[in-house]
Amino acid sequence: MQLTAVFRKVPEGYVAFVEELPGANTQGASLEEARSNLLESVGLVLDANRMLSEESIQGQDVIREPLVITAQ
Repeated sequence: MQLTAVFRKVPEGYVAFVEELPGANTQGASLEEARSNLLESVGLVLDANRMLSEESIQGQDVIREPLVITAQ
């Protein structure tokens, strides 16, 4: 899987977000800081989504399996 990071220069530095992952956004004084912060943001969004999903299916009979996304 490959996601798209978008960086926009602003007077304070850079703002950044991931096109394919709503909620994964951040900022940084430098491009490097914005990149680092964006990786952290992606991890936090995925963790939060996982926790919400686990709560919503708690006690239900479900099937879990790995999902690998390849380029088409």
